[in-house]
Amino acid sequence: MIAQASTFRRRFTRNADKACLGGVCAGFADYFGFNLRVTRLLVVIAFFVAPLLTLLIYMAIVLLVPAESNGSRLGRQGRVCGRADRRGRRRMSRRQKRQAAEEAERELADEIVQRCRSLDERLASIEKYVTSARYDLDREFRNL
Repeated sequence: MIAQASTFRRRFTRNADKACLGGVCAGFADYFGFNLRVTRLLVVIAFFVAPLLTLLIYMAIVLLVPAESNGSRLGRQGRVCGRADRRGRRRMSRRQKRQAAEEAERELADEIVQRCRSLDERLASIEKYVTSARYDLDREFRNL
């Protein structure tokens, strides 16, 4: 009934950049906005409570959900649970850390701007529909 404008849609993917065992926890943390350590802790607790079910679900997600990588600076060589990334950050100078933080802030700001534009477009299409004669006609048919 409503023609939707192209919107920014998030898909659940495994995060290969922060992967420890397949990137499932990192993917959940990114998708829902949770803390990665808390997500991993909850999965470990779930494994102790219901090990078979947790293992089956985890393996199903690893096999069925695609992995996505942002192409980080360090790549995947020698990385175990993000330790190489932490080592690399420790070796950065203050200037490099500041530049990396500024770049991350810019990327986040760009993503927020993209989402706002997408929401504005969607809101404009909804307003156009609600103020049209078609909306009144559809409402009359629903009231029959």
